[in-house]
Amino acid sequence: MTEHFDLTPQRLRHVLGHFASGLTVITAATDNGPAGFTCQSFSSLSLEPALVTFSPARSSSTWPLLRKAGRFTVNILPAEHQHLAAQFARSGTDKFAGVDYSLSPLGNPMLDQALAWVDCELHEEYDGGDHTIVVGAVRALAAQEDAEPLVFFKGSYFQGVEPSASRLESVA
Repeated sequence: MTEHFDLTPQRLRHVLGHFASGLTVITAATDNGPAGFTCQSFSSLSLEPALVTFSPARSSSTWPLLRKAGRFTVNILPAEHQHLAAQFARSGTDKFAGVDYSLSPLGNPMLDQALAWVDCELHEEYDGGDHTIVVGAVRALAAQEDAEPLVFFKGSYFQGVEPSASRLESVA
């Protein structure tokens, strides 16, 4: 019974890892050139106004660079590009080495391999414990219609996820 009350970071990571999520690379044009990091805590927040959210770790050395830029692009990764998730998760390397990108409408690096992209201006930040909760105001976006998402579940990548025959139209 005591295992139900085990709230150690290891136990939290294990249990919460049972929630499948997509993977993104958050990018921006900074004073030091293009910068970006892998982020799995991305989601839609509001349709009116158009807002999205993600949560970088407070220990991130990249998020402060993007924050200073005041705008960023969320690049949603497709199934066949898990190497980009790994590449942008590393610290102390040239994360853009060998990565093709163009500039988004706001001037941010937009990964050519992205399944979809969402161009944002920084709207607000909130304290989220060992993370920062970032809210972005959506300014432009686009998606490929024929690609499948890269999914992260229980600490592993999953590819080739087939959509269900039924669609969830709305959640109350």
